[in-house]
Amino acid sequence: MFFSKGGIIRMFDELKKDIQAVKERDPAARSSLEVLLISSGLHALMLHRPAHWLYRHKAFLPARLISQAARFLTGVEIHPGAKIGSGVMIDHGMGIVIGETAEVGDGCTIYQGVTLGGTGKDKGKRHPTLGKNVTVGCGAKILGPFKVGDGAKVAANAVLLESIPAQSTAVGVPARVARVGGRKPTTLDHVHIPDPVAQEICRLRFEIGKMEQRIRELEKKEQKQTQEPIHPPRAAAADER
Repeated sequence: MFFSKGGIIRMFDELKKDIQAVKERDPAARSSLEVLLISSGLHALMLHRPAHWLYRHKAFLPARLISQAARFLTGVEIHPGAKIGSGVMIDHGMGIVIGETAEVGDGCTIYQGVTLGGTGKDKGKRHPTLGKNVTVGCGAKILGPFKVGDGAKVAANAVLLESIPAQSTAVGVPARVARVGGRKPTTLDHVHIPDPVAQEICRLRFEIGKMEQRIRELEKKEQKQTQEPIHPPRAAAADER
């Protein structure tokens, strides 16, 4: 049982790993005590674990009551049916939604505004599965019953609708894989990750600039031609005489 001696030992072991994850990945975290007292993401996980145990043992109403209390207190909504690994860091927390059949592997990092959601109203597995050490940037949406490979990164505000391989980086709306394994990895810092939409806008601006320059050159050439006096050919003038 969760509240047995073994369950309590396991609970404290998971708590220790979650605190350590925050200390390692959040430069603002100064001590374990500070993390324990003020990290809303950690508080959400602490409340989720007993709620999940109750849910697995078919105590659905108490489980939902705990999850709703956690949502009210932390701004993080985790369905008690979701499976969350150890060493997970939820940073800032506000606006995060994790659905009933979602799975989050050990060592994952999830930033504010993330949704691990389903598509449609089908029963059964309908939410994503995150492998180990996955990073999901702020505002990202991962929708559907597919897997995100170990060590993958999903960029801020991306909308991921299909599975991506391990050690890959997905960006854009809809998200596409921009980096995989052997290629130069992109570090997810929510600012410097490549944005394909912005890149395309920059390319279009460059092309428009070239076209405007060409139009100005043609206008100058036409203006110069109209200003030059028109003189009849000398041969034609001699014939008229």
